Amino acid sequence: MKILQLGKFYPIRGGVEKVAYDLMTGLSERGVDCDMMCAACEGPSRTETLNGHARLICCHTWFKAAATMISPAMIGALRKRCGEYDIIHVHHPDPMACLALFLSGYKGRVILHWHADIQKQRWLLRLYRPLQEWLLRRAEVVVGTTPVYLAESPHLTHVQRKTACIPIGVEPVRPLPEEVEAVRRRFPGKKIVFSLGRLVAYKGYCFLIDAARYLGDEYVVLIGGTGALRESLERQVRESGLEDKVRLLGRISDEELPAYYGACDVFCLSSVQKTEAFGIVQIEAMSCGKPVVATKIPQSGVAWVNMDGVSGINVEPGDARQLAAAISEVSRDKEVYRRYSEGATTRYREWFTKERMIEKCLKLYGYE
Repeated sequence: MKILQLGKFYPIRGGVEKVAYDLMTGLSERGVDCDMMCAACEGPSRTETLNGHARLICCHTWFKAAATMISPAMIGALRKRCGEYDIIHVHHPDPMACLALFLSGYKGRVILHWHADIQKQRWLLRLYRPLQEWLLRRAEVVVGTTPVYLAESPHLTHVQRKTACIPIGVEPVRPLPEEVEAVRRRFPGKKIVFSLGRLVAYKGYCFLIDAARYLGDEYVVLIGGTGALRESLERQVRESGLEDKVRLLGRISDEELPAYYGACDVFCLSSVQKTEAFGIVQIEAMSCGKPVVATKIPQSGVAWVNMDGVSGINVEPGDARQLAAAISEVSRDKEVYRRYSEGATTRYREWFTKERMIEKCLKLYGYE
C-alpha cells in the first residue's frame, strides 16, 4: 500500500502541516510507503527523500492569498503522480490541495482530515463551498482531531456516519535540565506562566496580559511568538504598568523551546475563537507534566484536550479574572500542583502520543 499526505506547505509553521509531516515520517518509520505533497513556502518545486524512501514533494508557489498558497504546480504534480497511490490523505482546510485533487482524475481511496472549519475567510468559503462539498462526498472517511469538533462543526452534520476521531499526537518534549535552569535563573523566585503562539487576535493574548493584573507579584507571564499584534500588545503591557510581570519573548527557536516548557510552572492557552480547534501547544506542555489553563471555546476541541479538573482548568474565553483565578488555583500549593501535573502527564500518555496517532491511522488505512 502506498499513501500520500496532501496539503498545506513546507517548512512547517503550524499544526496542520505538522500533523501531515509527522504522519509521513511516522508511517515511513513503520515501513509504510508514505509521501507528502504540499506547497513550498519559497523557492522552486523540489523533491526531498527522507528516511531513505519517503518523498517530500514541494510544489512552487506563486503567492499567498487568503491564507492559501496559490500553487498551480501542485495540480500538475498530482495529476502526474496520483496513480502511484492507493490512498490520498488530504488535510483540510486547504483549498489548493482540494482543487488539485479534484483536477487530478484520481480514482483511489480518499481520507479527509478535517482539522478545522474555514473561519476568517468567509468570502472565500462562499466560493469554495461547492468544492468543499465535493470533497466531503468524495472522502471515504472524515477524520477529526477531537470528538467535539466532529460533532459540532456545522459543515459535518450530514457526514456523521463516516467520521472517525484521531487526536493529534506529538513526540514528548524533552527539556535539558541545564537549559531549564538557565531560563529559571532569569526569573528568580517566580512562578512562570508560559504561552506560545502567533500574536494574532484569536489567541486572546490581550486577556492573558490583563490577567497578570490579578496575579500576585510572585508570577511572571512569558509569551513566545511573533505576529501583527506585537506592537499593540507591548503598548498594553506598558500602559498597564506590567513590564515586570509580562514579557513578550518574540520568536523562540525550536532549539530553545523545550527549556521554556521545562521551566514554566503553568501553561496557558488564552484563545478566544474557534479558529483554535485543538491547541497542539497544550499537549506539548502536558508531555512535560505542566498543568494547563485553557478556554471553553464553543464548538472547539480545546477544552476536550485539556480535561478540566484533571490536566488543568478551563475557563470562559475572554475573561482575564477567570484566567488569573485558574492559574492561581493550579499552583496554589504543592499537593494541588502535583495532582494537576500528574494528571497532565497521564492524559498526554493516554491520548496524545505520536505512536497512538500513527496506530489509529494504520487501522484506518486497513493495516492490522
